[in-house]
Amino acid sequence: MIKTEKIAEKVILVGVETFDNNRTFEESMKELASLAVTAGADVKLTFTQKKERLDGKYMLGIGKLEEIKDNLEADEIDTVIFNEKLTPRQNVNLESFLGVKVIDRMQLILDIFALRARSHVGMLQVELAQLKYLLPRLSGSKGLALSRQAGGIGARGAGESQLETDRRHIRHRIELIETALKKAEKTQENRRQRRLNSGIFKIGLIGYTNAGKSSFFNALTQKIQYEQDELFATLDATTKDFSLKDEFRVTLTDTVGFIQDLPTELVQAFKSTLQESKDVDLLLHVIDASNSAHEIHENVVETIMKELEMSAIPVLTIYNKLDLADHFAPTILPSVALSIKSDEGVQMLRQAIIGKISDIFESFAIDLPYTLAYQLPELRKIALIDTVVENDTAYQITGSISAHDKWRLEAYGLR
Repeated sequence: MIKTEKIAEKVILVGVETFDNNRTFEESMKELASLAVTAGADVKLTFTQKKERLDGKYMLGIGKLEEIKDNLEADEIDTVIFNEKLTPRQNVNLESFLGVKVIDRMQLILDIFALRARSHVGMLQVELAQLKYLLPRLSGSKGLALSRQAGGIGARGAGESQLETDRRHIRHRIELIETALKKAEKTQENRRQRRLNSGIFKIGLIGYTNAGKSSFFNALTQKIQYEQDELFATLDATTKDFSLKDEFRVTLTDTVGFIQDLPTELVQAFKSTLQESKDVDLLLHVIDASNSAHEIHENVVETIMKELEMSAIPVLTIYNKLDLADHFAPTILPSVALSIKSDEGVQMLRQAIIGKISDIFESFAIDLPYTLAYQLPELRKIALIDTVVENDTAYQITGSISAHDKWRLEAYGLR
């Protein structure tokens, strides 16, 4: 038996710092390195350059390009990854100048999504995003297409096979995928409508990638959702119902995490998946307290929420990984800080969610006659019960309930 071992691609990372991105540049480059490692690369060197404006032909100055080229052969570099989005022409120029495969941050993210997608719909969404991104890069760019045929990072999923076809074939494939996704969206919409009509309270997880959303999902629902200390560990939306307090049940939805400069192609392709987070009653914004750049991450998430028209949804902000954080100070108030890996953290999370739902709901007080005591379990399913006190003739009950369901209490002498 011959043992084969996959050899990691050796890559160089390149970034250009300008006046527009200097505040987030250092964090963005760290993130690029993490993305490259997630894609299976072996990062050998990182080059950066400060410029007033990006070069239209090469992105960088010739001197810096010559410096990069000098290191390619010595380190046996396979790929150069740019942090900035490259135009098709820049891509061709850079590959001609450097003589190796060149990809940008966007194509790297698309590549990781191709690795992570598990469901049929998820794989179609990624393929659609890849094809729409790569199509203009085939126009008059025969050298670019040929350079991708060797495969590797930036050419997984749809990339490698589709780049060998002509533009007409790719457009036809895009049409087929869009048709298939429309059918899938109808199925997803029917499923969403059933949940909406059920009246059950819906909670969605949202946050920067690798903040710990899947850990939250697992801790609350007892469902084993893939979780790992890596970027984009979860792509496909997952929804599970669980008991939050007594018989009061809610649904929890986990979906893709966000990142700086999330490709527009992906936001569009994953529109139906992200829709799962739009149709909720409460969002849990999970933030990695141990990351020194958590304020940047918060701003990215809030910006994308505005783009997705989710700003009106109530939000509970939760700082996770408190056990790994040094000198932590929250930048969003009010908020909760905890470690979801501890039993205490899970209990804190549950209580924080119950408290937030109570704030959203309307308080009530009723007298439930003992003759109707059999209805108490049903009441616990639709309301958060605070107290149940017995008197001579009835249960005196206080709690909170959604405005939508409050009419159900009118028969019990709502006060």
